Amino acid sequence: MNPKARKQFAQHWLRSEKVLYKIVTAANLQQSDRLLEIGPGTGILTRQLLSAVESVLAVEIDRDLCELLAKKLGNNDNFLLLQGDFLSLDLTNQLSDFPNFQKLNKVVANIPYNITGPIIQKLIGTIAQPVLPGFELIVLLVQKEVAQRLYANPGSKAFGALSVRVQYLAECELICDVPSLAFYPPPKVDSAVVRLRPRVVEPPADNPKHLEMLLKLGFSSKRKMLRNNLKSVVKVISQASSAELSLTHLLEQLEVNPQARAEELSVAQWVALSNILALKS
Repeated sequence: MNPKARKQFAQHWLRSEKVLYKIVTAANLQQSDRLLEIGPGTGILTRQLLSAVESVLAVEIDRDLCELLAKKLGNNDNFLLLQGDFLSLDLTNQLSDFPNFQKLNKVVANIPYNITGPIIQKLIGTIAQPVLPGFELIVLLVQKEVAQRLYANPGSKAFGALSVRVQYLAECELICDVPSLAFYPPPKVDSAVVRLRPRVVEPPADNPKHLEMLLKLGFSSKRKMLRNNLKSVVKVISQASSAELSLTHLLEQLEVNPQARAEELSVAQWVALSNILALKS
């Protein structure tokens, strides 16, 4: 008998063995791995993970599901369950007495769609404050629309500020699409499995906070040309240096069409533009 899903926790439990197999395969599990699973739900994925790795730390917000998981999987020595909101938990303090569950190196999870952004940010950080040391690999089941933004290429409709922020911090790839009927209860949207490999981008932004500010301005109105969205930044720099700065000229230096919109610049071009403007400011 399936437990009742709670809307407040955006609960949709995966029941497709085919998708489960793809998630586990994408995680490239090794016996030495120490995993973090966010929102284990009824434990269908957890059970498969436990048989393949050194340890699994599961974080579940639903108290009733925690009782269910404890009954199902509590006898496994390599399983630790924490009840609480992942976004507010301090895992370093929570795991101080559990050495076998420290130094987690991978994340495998079907995460709540309503807090996907904050969860990804907690896992990989921000451009200005990346999570270090980062996870070796992160496999997430997310809403398809969000997945498309994560792995989108420059120039595509889905490419936006989120794409740049995530791709600056990690390589992102699509593993598979997941139809709504693969869940119980089925969500109103389709889903997808994505894999993130955190990395150090080369070359990095000289001033990460400046890059974050540029992205916010650059994507503030996607229908406008980038040079129009960044007028305020160029004006401030020109006033500070007492010399007129031409964003058109800078874009041409970067081999970017001066009439380009924000979504047409690659991550590397955003970094290069930020470095030039930060240097001149």
